[in-house]
Amino acid sequence: MNLHNIVAPCVAVVNPWITATLQASTGYTTNADGSRVPAYAAPVPMLVQMQALQYNDIQQISSLNIQGVRQAMYLNGDWAGIVRANNQGGDIITLSTGEVWIVAMVLERWADTAGWVKVCCTKQDNK
Repeated sequence: MNLHNIVAPCVAVVNPWITATLQASTGYTTNADGSRVPAYAAPVPMLVQMQALQYNDIQQISSLNIQGVRQAMYLNGDWAGIVRANNQGGDIITLSTGEVWIVAMVLERWADTAGWVKVCCTKQDNK
């Protein structure tokens, strides 16, 4: 049962959904000079809900030394942060405002049973 879909309309009254696209990391390609270029799948349109990180979230990420502006985002589907074992970087979320965020880590994963995740995103330097 996807409880997130049940409560999302109520939460959206005070915190509206934001139109976005998500590009899942597919690893990287290696150039002839040895430099690596991140690779991403085609953009998938979706709605996201941004919220401030909770105290427990901040504790969870504090030892990772992640710098910059961070937000929590709730989204439907099964999305990933940085998975070094699979040579994947974080998935990229581009908001309708043009802001670009990278998924740094998954805070809650209910994709197996309910179809949604809560991720910690770090704003990129584009805006």
